[in-house]
Amino acid sequence: MHAQRQELHNELHARPSIYFSEPAHVYHLTLLEEGSTLERIIQRLEPSTPASRLQGLADLQGGRLKWERHTEFLCLTLVVPRVASDDVWPPLPAPLHALIDGSEHLVIECSQILVESQEGWAGSTAAYGFKDAAASRIGAGDATVWSDFRLCDNGANRILLVNHALNAYRLGRMVRRLLEIETYRMMASLGLPQAKEVASQLKEFERELTRLSDENASATGSDARQILKSISQLSARLVRCTARARQRFSATEAYAQLVFERIAELREAHVQGCQRLGIFIERRFKPGVRYCSATQQRLEHLSVSVANLGELLQARVQVEVEEQNSSILQSLNARATTQIKIQKAVEGLSIIAISYYLLSLFKLVYEGLHQLGIGLTPREASIYLAPLVAITLGAIAYRIRCTQKE
Repeated sequence: MHAQRQELHNELHARPSIYFSEPAHVYHLTLLEEGSTLERIIQRLEPSTPASRLQGLADLQGGRLKWERHTEFLCLTLVVPRVASDDVWPPLPAPLHALIDGSEHLVIECSQILVESQEGWAGSTAAYGFKDAAASRIGAGDATVWSDFRLCDNGANRILLVNHALNAYRLGRMVRRLLEIETYRMMASLGLPQAKEVASQLKEFERELTRLSDENASATGSDARQILKSISQLSARLVRCTARARQRFSATEAYAQLVFERIAELREAHVQGCQRLGIFIERRFKPGVRYCSATQQRLEHLSVSVANLGELLQARVQVEVEEQNSSILQSLNARATTQIKIQKAVEGLSIIAISYYLLSLFKLVYEGLHQLGIGLTPREASIYLAPLVAITLGAIAYRIRCTQKE
């Protein structure tokens, strides 16, 4: 057997629902991660809980509490049987309030579900304080759920569920779906403030990109490097903005997908005179999700545009550099050609000068021989000395050529 087979297989049972019967109050809290705060809350519930454990069940003064540890939040769900003398919407139980004492600022979602039987409910949503509530028959008509999605004085979102034919297992799963819809909806909505902040920055980035594009269209060679420097700075700011927002936008997309999946799992049916819960949520929730998605796409497209402008400007600078190098090479070639011509002229003058001095030397030799009594006519002297002069000049010219090659 594989070493992780049992662990991977048991993932199917990693997050079970709480099974219960009506009437009951269900309190649900979602707390965001902040340091080791969530660890301390779990340790208050079960002091011996290992850090690797992700969920658990505990008894909390007459109620059943389930906790679930997620990547960036902790869910606490408390089910308390309802007593006939209880208020319709009682405040948060004192044990649950004591459990999160000091961490109230981390509560991102708080829901309270009142589960009633078909025979025991008041028969009208007005008795539960709802105004213009949305409603759906869920679970193929085995239950009806109402909510106006307005926060009460204690900050809780109130939901009424009337059970018609759900057993304890199906009721627990149905309540879990409703709570997950609210939890994932709020977690997805965390991306909206960041999307608005990024959108305001994108306006500045787009203005800067437009300005740089205009400058690039009319810039001279001396301005290109300064524009390229500005584009590099803009690209760095975009990369930083993308790095900060990517995780939140990706989480928003993932959470939103879970919300829509859980709504589909409710198997809603229409309740006369009321808007369906799924329609109510989707029509008000989807625009925020799409805004986050559009902001992310806008950020990515702007990054691509800046990169394209940078590449275009780099190509332009490279062409200008190549033209400058070509001009320099042409100038060097012209100088080399001039130097060669000058060198050839110097060589010709050198040979002429050497010929002059060589003939003068031979003249002196001839005069010396004539003084010694050797009778050579000028014609004879020319015949004898001309080959020697030619050989000497040829040797000198050959030596100059060899020196140039070296």
